[in-house]
Amino acid sequence: MVGREEAVAPAAGPEDQELDSVINGNDLLGEDDDLVEVEDSDDDLADEAEEVEGADEDLADEADDDEEDGEEDDLSSLEEEGDIAADYIEGLLDIADLDGDIDMDVEGDRAVVSVVGATLDELVGDDGEVLEALQELTRLAVHRRTGTRARLMLDVGGFRVRRRAELADLGRSVAEEVARTGEPKKLRAMSPFERKIVHDAVAVAGLRSESEGEEPNRRVVVFPAG
Repeated sequence: MVGREEAVAPAAGPEDQELDSVINGNDLLGEDDDLVEVEDSDDDLADEAEEVEGADEDLADEADDDEEDGEEDDLSSLEEEGDIAADYIEGLLDIADLDGDIDMDVEGDRAVVSVVGATLDELVGDDGEVLEALQELTRLAVHRRTGTRARLMLDVGGFRVRRRAELADLGRSVAEEVARTGEPKKLRAMSPFERKIVHDAVAVAGLRSESEGEEPNRRVVVFPAG
């Protein structure tokens, strides 16, 4: 009788040993530990990112606060200029024995001091020449007190309000003339305040204007479009 052969397990070869080492449980546990460390590292990075984001938000808030503080400081400085100018003008009115009420306001980036009264023509002069000189004296008085150059505007008896309307009309009419004729138009010499009003009116009309010459003979020239 032929006896039944018992199966004998073959000896493990080199390839099987390598497979065992690959699937070794201890090695897998080691890899799991490394994965945990990576996950922990990711958590740390996420925390750091949140901290950086929070710091950026804090900086943005501080920048907003600084901007608001800057605007408040600018307004406070302009109000201070107006107060100094009002005191100076009040002293001049007392010396000249003139009656007038003084109003102070802030328009844009400059203080505006207005003197209102019935008998103040002598403080305006012909075509506002005395008013321009008085404004420069007032600016100098403010500069001496603050140490910074003042851009405040002085008005007496509503002269600048009326003058603004007149110059705006002039700018519009000259712009219409230049647009019709196609020829540049040179205006008479004006103060910086007057020239700016004309420039603005011409720009609204769609034309171009420039200032040329030297003070006090600097004047506006209006050019046709194109």
